[in-house]
Amino acid sequence: MKKIVFKGAGVAIITPMNPDMSVNYDVLGDLIDFQIENKTDSIVICGTTGESSTLTDDEHIELIDFAVKRTAGRVPVVAGTGSNDTSYAIWLSKEAANVGADALLHVTPYYNKTSQLGFIRHFNAIADSTDVPIILYNVPSRTGLSIQPETYFELSKHPNIVAVKEANGNIASVARTMDLCGDELGVYSGNDDFITPLLSLGGLGVISVLSNVAPKQTHDICELFWQGKIKESAELQIGMMKLIDALFSDVNPIPVKAAMNMLGYAAGQCRMPLCELSEKNAAVLKAELIKHGLLK
Repeated sequence: MKKIVFKGAGVAIITPMNPDMSVNYDVLGDLIDFQIENKTDSIVICGTTGESSTLTDDEHIELIDFAVKRTAGRVPVVAGTGSNDTSYAIWLSKEAANVGADALLHVTPYYNKTSQLGFIRHFNAIADSTDVPIILYNVPSRTGLSIQPETYFELSKHPNIVAVKEANGNIASVARTMDLCGDELGVYSGNDDFITPLLSLGGLGVISVLSNVAPKQTHDICELFWQGKIKESAELQIGMMKLIDALFSDVNPIPVKAAMNMLGYAAGQCRMPLCELSEKNAAVLKAELIKHGLLK
C-alpha cells in the first residue's frame, strides 16, 4: 500500500487579497490556524480555490513556503503545482518540494488538452522528477477532459502517484477505478456534495471548498463515517447541501471568498477576470451561513 498523505477533510484554502490585490499573508496565517484548530486534516494551498491561475511564479512559491512554515508540521501541506505545460509543472513541483510541501496536486492539462496516453506520459514525467507524493486532480468541468479508469490503473503503477482528487461526479467510474487500482491509488472526493457516497466505496476523504467556512463539520462527515456512524455522516452531508449549493452559486472561488468576508476575515476580492458575487446569491449564501450557526 502506498503512503497516505492524509485521511479526512483537506481544505482547498483561499488566497486572501489586500485592497491592492497583493496577497494578504496576515489573514492567510489566521485562516491556516483557524482551519487546524477546527480539525482540518490538510492544508491544500495554491489550488483552484486559491486562485492559482492568477498567481505569479514568485507568489506561488512564497505561498507554499508560507503555508509550510505556518502549518509547522501540524497537518500535511499539499501544494497545487499542476499545469498544461509539462516542463513548467516539473519546475514548479521541484520548487514546491524545495520549500517542504508534503504532497503535490496536479490537475489534468487544460486548453491544449491531451489524450489518455498523453496523461500517462505527462504525469509520469512529473512523478519521475520528484520524490514528493503526487495527487492527481480530475475536474472535467474545468478542463474539458477526464482521466479514464484504465488510465488511472497505468498511472497507479508509478510509486510517486498515490491518489486522485476525483471531481468527475460519476460514482460508477470511481468504483471502477477503485476496483482496478486497489490500494495503489487512494481517492479523495473533489466535490463537497459527494463526500459520504465516496467514503462508502473506500475513499480517503475530500479536498474541500466547504471546509473554508465549515472545517469541523466537513471533517466530521468523514470521521463519523469511519466511526461506523454512517447515518450521522449521511445526515450531516445532506444537511450541508444547500450551503454547498450556495458556495457554488457562481464560479469558485467567488462565493467562498464572499463567505469568508462575511465571517469577518479580510479575504478581499478575487483577481480579475473573476468579480464579486451578485447581491441575490450573496443573500442566499448569508442566510445559509446563519442557518448553520456560522454567522450571527
